[in-house]
Amino acid sequence: MQWTNALSTSPSLETAITEVVERIKPSLSGNPDFGILFISSAYATDFPRVIPLLLEKLSIPVLIGCGGGGIIGMSQDDSAVEIEANPAISLSVAQLPGVEIHPFHLSAEALPDLDSPPQTWVELVGVSPQDQPKFILLCDPFTSKVNDLLEGLDFAYPGSTKVGGLASAGMMGVPSALFYHARDRSGQSLYREGTVGVALSGNLVLETIVAQGCRPIGKLYQVSGGERNVILKLSEVENGDESIETSKARPPLEVLRDVLETLNDKDKELAQHSLFIGIARDEFKFQLGQGDFLIRNLLGVDPRQGAMAVGDRIRPGQRVQFHLRDSNTSAEDLELLLESYQQQQNSVSHAAGALMFSCLGRGETLYGLPNFDSGLFQRYLNQIPLGGFFCNGEIGPVGDRTFLHGYTSAFAIFRQP
Repeated sequence: MQWTNALSTSPSLETAITEVVERIKPSLSGNPDFGILFISSAYATDFPRVIPLLLEKLSIPVLIGCGGGGIIGMSQDDSAVEIEANPAISLSVAQLPGVEIHPFHLSAEALPDLDSPPQTWVELVGVSPQDQPKFILLCDPFTSKVNDLLEGLDFAYPGSTKVGGLASAGMMGVPSALFYHARDRSGQSLYREGTVGVALSGNLVLETIVAQGCRPIGKLYQVSGGERNVILKLSEVENGDESIETSKARPPLEVLRDVLETLNDKDKELAQHSLFIGIARDEFKFQLGQGDFLIRNLLGVDPRQGAMAVGDRIRPGQRVQFHLRDSNTSAEDLELLLESYQQQQNSVSHAAGALMFSCLGRGETLYGLPNFDSGLFQRYLNQIPLGGFFCNGEIGPVGDRTFLHGYTSAFAIFRQP
């Protein structure tokens, strides 16, 4: 298996494509089997020309890609860089012997109802669950029905990893762009809606790191009353006892006030604008820490009832904990996950390539420094070609389910079994 990536920041589309192709060709022993392209909105007027120009210079049987408000790739000195405000094209290509590559474009209208049987989703995608496919998904943020898509794919392919992001733009008024080329399949090369993706089956392992960048505060609680996305009552989890005692249940706003009182002045100030709630995804795990929670926004409170609306459906019995996010926490969270991954991989083959899907709210906006997340990735997993983009939302697993995230960096790491 071979992966390589090249990035160009030339303001000319033709020059940028020429540069990435000239850098990629010497790194491969033959033509690639698969490519994934990320391109900044600075080239938006030329988007219809991107795939034809690229294929004139490099034969790629399957190619997907999207526009991004920022682009991530490998510079000429083999360091990963994040280009957030200037033109950039990042192209990753791979030779994947023993891997079946199945590309697809899915419109929102074609998605089955969520109560449809799994076979309906399998027929839509065109890949058997027995092949244990791994999915890369690039979605339009407005027309893809991404949450329904993820729920349906998890239903039909419960053992498969899904990772990706929502296309973005660096300026207002620029439409989303999804790029698609499959030599053996009909279809246009530029879409403005839906989802483009690939299912990879066979001699390949796809592993993920999903860094949500938050740390828990206060105690662990259990939802003892709620409806849809509104928490009505919370009960404290004491000494591992997770039975719901409604007599001790309190309105979540009252609980939150108590939590805030325990914080230092700096965290109290942070809670004014960077307070979130984490929902535990593993119902059976006793000791919970960073990485065990799905981080969701707090959408609002009802001062009269003390109820709290959150950015996801909740149900009684779920465990929750309030979280804070800042640059230090985001850095520590990612470093902890990378260190853990590195330690786990000491006994297996080296990764061949990686993709990074990072929120538009990270990067220099969060850290005040360039190339932070990609640089940290390279510190722990060096010499791995990295490509990616800054997303309108990031797709990655937490526990055994796939979610759409915000303020997250999700990494897809590819290696042989």
